[in-house]
Amino acid sequence: MVSIVIKIDSSSLSNPERIEQIAKRIIDEKKRGRNVIVVVPNMDLMEDKYLQLAKLLSDKPSKRELHVIESTNAQIASSLLAIAIQKRGFKAISLAGWQAGIETIENNKNVLIDQMNPEYIIDRLKNGEIVIVAGSQGVNRKNNILTLGEGGAETTAVAIAVALGAEHIEIYTEQDGIYTADPSIVKEARKLKQITYDEMLELANLGSRIVHPRAVELAKTYELPLIVRSSFGTTQGTLIKGDVDMEKNIVVRGVAYESEIIRLTVGYESYEQSSLANIFTTLADYNINVDIIVQAVIDGVKPTVSFSIAKEDFAEAIKVLEKNKEQLGFSFADFEVGLSKVSIVGSGMVSNPGVAARMFDRLRKENILVKMVSTSEIKVSVVVPQDDMVHAANVLHDEFNLVEELV
Repeated sequence: MVSIVIKIDSSSLSNPERIEQIAKRIIDEKKRGRNVIVVVPNMDLMEDKYLQLAKLLSDKPSKRELHVIESTNAQIASSLLAIAIQKRGFKAISLAGWQAGIETIENNKNVLIDQMNPEYIIDRLKNGEIVIVAGSQGVNRKNNILTLGEGGAETTAVAIAVALGAEHIEIYTEQDGIYTADPSIVKEARKLKQITYDEMLELANLGSRIVHPRAVELAKTYELPLIVRSSFGTTQGTLIKGDVDMEKNIVVRGVAYESEIIRLTVGYESYEQSSLANIFTTLADYNINVDIIVQAVIDGVKPTVSFSIAKEDFAEAIKVLEKNKEQLGFSFADFEVGLSKVSIVGSGMVSNPGVAARMFDRLRKENILVKMVSTSEIKVSVVVPQDDMVHAANVLHDEFNLVEELV
């Protein structure tokens, strides 16, 4: 029997009516003669309350017990959904991560899925049950519960689908698919029928929050199709796969943006004192992610290196730089706030030279100042003033004619 994995979003669990609605949709999938496995995210019930209580009881509550607290909401959500399905006369069972056979490891302070043992899920499917798994959690080799963090529920869904040899994964979101741009800021944004893994990875890493990059990466590794669709209706969504069948003649496929970018600039007295490896290794040791990097080495001018970081990392980055100033050997550090990043993405860019030039020319004509640039084979990103972000996204969407569907 064909198996599908459905990852639902938190909005589907926001109240009893929504739980009833999503239960009916899941049952409809079961009626089509499929094995159905559902992965649920955390449901905002009492987690914050209990985390606050833990911190009142101890200044330094153990990480192990915090993971246990964080895992409970998804378990409650999976049980509530199972109850709603059972009420309609269908067999359903909720499983915590460890019951579903999800084994986790810690790597550089991140929790990752190490392997899947799906035997118990398979047994329940053979019994005709809809299996509902509490996402974003598992156990390590010492049987301690660990939560996976951001993107964990989607990654759980992919891991389960791979282990079961599922036909595809359906990801339910508040948006009914992947769009050429964020519809909230680009009114002419159009839903894509298909998009490649690589394009989706770039869009996800560049600010699109529809599918987490770690889930897309895992799906790409195992060539497992993802379908992104609405949690509120049954309209056709967007298929994420290896090669796109339609719209092959579109060079740019989407525009993404990220607000509240900060540019840090570090200066040195001489080139000999500068070391990109030292500065970025130090920042990485403190889990500070660096994005666009520009080094300036010009005869007669003191060398500098500039890089962009997210707003939430700014205070920690400044602290790390000041703490390690002598070791890193720089003479000054400066910063600029009020910036944003706007990007164009498309796998067709690799075989179509001149895309970046066209982008820069349009931004120049619109009097939008480009402060930093980063490129890859399938994307070009620019750092522009925050006040110009929405305008830049709209004019680039227009420049590359993304409103039209070319087949």
